[in-house]
Amino acid sequence: MKNKLIIVSLSAFLAIFIMAFKTDTLAVKNTDQDEFAFRKMTNTAFAVNEKLEFRVHYGIINAASISMEVDANTEDVYARKCYHIKAEGKTLKSFDWAFKVRDKFDTYLDEEALVPIKFTKAVQEDNYKDDDLVVFKHPKKKLYSKKGDLAMPLYTQDVISALYYIRNIDFESAKVNQQFPLDVYLDNKIYNLGFKYVGKETLKTDVGTVKCIKLVPTLIVDRVFKSKDDMTVWISDDANKIPIRAKAEIMVGSVKIDITKYSGLKNEFKALTKKK
Repeated sequence: MKNKLIIVSLSAFLAIFIMAFKTDTLAVKNTDQDEFAFRKMTNTAFAVNEKLEFRVHYGIINAASISMEVDANTEDVYARKCYHIKAEGKTLKSFDWAFKVRDKFDTYLDEEALVPIKFTKAVQEDNYKDDDLVVFKHPKKKLYSKKGDLAMPLYTQDVISALYYIRNIDFESAKVNQQFPLDVYLDNKIYNLGFKYVGKETLKTDVGTVKCIKLVPTLIVDRVFKSKDDMTVWISDDANKIPIRAKAEIMVGSVKIDITKYSGLKNEFKALTKKK
């Protein structure tokens, strides 16, 4: 049973999830930042106060919920203005008896470069607990965490910030099976992952009929996933590119994540062709 709901935390980059650590828990100086020019990206996909909610099905069982929210206020983190994005995944009370999950993730995403400056994680999965605090020093190509310091590729993402970065990619001219590389930090490791564009599809969902862009992320093959291509993700085919659905085959069955509510979208929800 422990393997069954672990997907809630591993799907953090979709859902993808506030720890009581202050920014100064890690004493990291801002040296070299003045000599480094961060990239400039225009955020066309999301705004403060956006909130997305999802349900998680394990097989036919409604097992968990996921929420993702962009805080109403931006914050200054290490002299960079950041969006504060909060994500949480938890099992429903009716499922806690089998395997209780209470996972929380926070990312502080640079407004200008759309890269994480700080990331925190607080995971509770049954009797297992884990936490992390990470500071990304992009000018140094290095990150500092509670679990250890690592060299990293420039503009490495965390599991939450990666989704908001992907939402700002222009897929209009993308070709089927085109690959998009992505470096992601998780649990003191850098994963050279990515995803591929596989086309478009219209889905019937809890919020209505939605035109979608279909993506297949590269997964970490481990005790959960059997293959690196075992997950498919659908995002809205409009300027918002909000996550609509994710389906994954895992070692002990299948998991499906579906959007149930949305509010505070930056743009008109043009991909929603018919409300439910």
